Amino acid sequence: MLNNKTAIVTGSGSGIGQAIAIHLAGAGARIVVADLNEAAAAETVKQIENQGGRALAVGCDVANEESVNAMVEKAVAEFGSTDIVVNNAGLQFISKIEEFPLEKWNQLISVMLTGTFLCTKACVPYMKEKKWGRIINIASAHGKAPSPWKCAYVSAKHGIIGFTKVMACELAEWHITANSICPGYVLTPLVKKQIKDLAVQYNISEEEVPEQVLLKNQPLKKLVTTDDLGKMALYLASDEAQCITGQALSIDGGWTMV
Repeated sequence: MLNNKTAIVTGSGSGIGQAIAIHLAGAGARIVVADLNEAAAAETVKQIENQGGRALAVGCDVANEESVNAMVEKAVAEFGSTDIVVNNAGLQFISKIEEFPLEKWNQLISVMLTGTFLCTKACVPYMKEKKWGRIINIASAHGKAPSPWKCAYVSAKHGIIGFTKVMACELAEWHITANSICPGYVLTPLVKKQIKDLAVQYNISEEEVPEQVLLKNQPLKKLVTTDDLGKMALYLASDEAQCITGQALSIDGGWTMV
């Protein structure tokens, strides 16, 4: 399905990014596993290679333009192109607005929103050359609906959806699509780290957080799986999704329904 295509997946040393990288590799894509933690990236590469795929681990700070450009140059040098970019790198910080540190605001916006911009900017020229490309941005249900104490995260994810729509308009004539995936809560290391903080903010036990907070707004009381997201990303990367662009696709158990 994706033979002779190269996919860059940021934040793919674990969690959602790792699952997406493995699914794309299983469809024949060559994978650039980009992660701030290069050792974690190398572990993902091992998993891909053990399944017969091709992958390259690259340490990358997506908030740093020089680091992003160097990562893309390595991808092109190794595999000859950048056909698919999955902007997944992210982090979380929870705090009331009056206590929210400016450095944390800047960090979250830089990694998730500016990082999405920088990685896309660096990959688009190669996509235009081939008149084919897929930009897949991992937004969130929080890109459509707010939650308290997450002002930077919610702002970044809303921004990703807006950025995606602009890319869909701007790049359509080169047959480059741009879409966002908006998952609800996924049991990843990022979400596991939130449970303690959410218990404190809501004054409940950690055991009560999944039911009372994470799944409160979902008719389907199920956490999204990384496998769910890997399959959706694979579909959006395929030719079967050639007429889907500018969309913010929810996979959130019915949380947002928009």
